[in-house]
Amino acid sequence: MSASTTSVRGTARSGSGGTTFRPGSRRQHEVTRLLPGPMLAIILTVLSAIVLIPVAYIFLASVNSDIGVANGEFWPSTFSLENYTKIWSSVGLAKGLGNSVLVAGATAVVSAAMSVSIAYVLVRYQFRGRLSILRGLLALQSVPGTLMVLPVFVLFSSAASYLGVQVIGTQWGLFITYLTFAMPFSTWVMVTYLRGLPRELEEAARIDGASNLGVLVRIILPLSWPGIVVSGIFAFLLGWNDVLFASVMTRPDSQTAAVALQVFGASQEGGAIPLYGQMMAASLVCAAPVVILYLIFQRYLVGGLTAGGVK
Repeated sequence: MSASTTSVRGTARSGSGGTTFRPGSRRQHEVTRLLPGPMLAIILTVLSAIVLIPVAYIFLASVNSDIGVANGEFWPSTFSLENYTKIWSSVGLAKGLGNSVLVAGATAVVSAAMSVSIAYVLVRYQFRGRLSILRGLLALQSVPGTLMVLPVFVLFSSAASYLGVQVIGTQWGLFITYLTFAMPFSTWVMVTYLRGLPRELEEAARIDGASNLGVLVRIILPLSWPGIVVSGIFAFLLGWNDVLFASVMTRPDSQTAAVALQVFGASQEGGAIPLYGQMMAASLVCAAPVVILYLIFQRYLVGGLTAGGVK
């Protein structure tokens, strides 16, 4: 062992006072931390306040009266859950939530299932046009959605004229629209994730007699759950938060929750006192499924976004 190696190890083992730095110890964490403790606490407090104060205001406004919100009250004088009972009839939120869950959920499941198989072929097999497909996936992410509204609407309207199939105003038409935009991103997420998986596991499975489909189902899918969840969640959010395509491609009986909120907000313009409490309550109800979804799949989301594969 050289003298330099011994010196480095000795430095790592003992500090100025002979303190031992064990992996994961508090002392080692303090040395590798970029910011001092007080400054880090201040920054985290400010960032948490930026996120939580608006959410707290929305919740307090949802349990306050419309006059109280109009007067600028942050803390309600009286608390009432009446707004949460009224939104189901005034906003028409139940139908919108059902359509959103159906369309966005189907988009997430189908997009995640198709993207993992497409990404596996793009990562593990060499063929002509492979690089062009990968570059095309990146290029599709740079196209703004506003530029695609008119072409998509004309295409689906033509389908009703030439094929006799009604697409505009249907839930499955909106599903196809979302799937078109979700597939490139989900596929690229899975391409990035599958590149980090070791090939040795697949080779060992093939030695045992597994087919290509068997390798995909028994080896790739169990190891790719974090990436699959990430791609599915982002596809779900695409359908859940979209207003542009949903307002053009749907009818009153097939509109999503986002469109229902938009219509309800527009109907309050010009009135004596807008129904602030019901608007805030409806916003929280629409945001709740996304928060619950994140809490359920938090472990997979963190693993899929931070890990580049299996170590």
